[in-house]
Amino acid sequence: MTSAMRGANIVLNLCTTREDRPFLRRSSALIVLLVLLCSPVSALAQSGSLDQSPTAIVKRYVGLDKKGARMDAMSFETLVPYIDWTEEPLWGRVVVIQDVTVPEDYRKWEVVNKLEVVIPTTFTVLGSVYLETAAFVPDAITEEVRFRVKAVRSKWRIVEPVIPPHIGLKRMIDLVREAEVKETDTEKRGILAALGETLRKVKP
Repeated sequence: MTSAMRGANIVLNLCTTREDRPFLRRSSALIVLLVLLCSPVSALAQSGSLDQSPTAIVKRYVGLDKKGARMDAMSFETLVPYIDWTEEPLWGRVVVIQDVTVPEDYRKWEVVNKLEVVIPTTFTVLGSVYLETAAFVPDAITEEVRFRVKAVRSKWRIVEPVIPPHIGLKRMIDLVREAEVKETDTEKRGILAALGETLRKVKP
């Protein structure tokens, strides 16, 4: 089948010992990020402005992915402002999800420095659709993906990892239905119809 079916000013104690300074550097980065979290979310978040929380980029990316934006070249363009890669790999499977959670609490992140963080993102996975066989394999798990977000050309960007598409169940059902309607081969249409029926029976 075809795949029609990403200023706070910090006052440091000048008498600090050398051993304490790495901790304070890390604390400085945390404080800067905390100030960003307290800033109001605006349209700038969509373009990756460093004035905004890096979670805005991750939320936008996984939200578009959930809607199937990585399944064709034109939709992929909507993801470009959030990622640091230019091409989508050819995937053999699509992960079907129920939900995704991106933590706002900076204490749950790994703060590398004020321009780089790792944000653990949790997916409620229902299973996977394998594109070559048009088969759904159930696998209800909780998956954690650690998105590394860095300042790239003065914008927040996700630099890694590049993971298979993670699409919401309802959207996946719609995509399969669209593919079925467009398919002219009777046998393939039957396979897609069976896949759609299987997906509709999945219990979130």
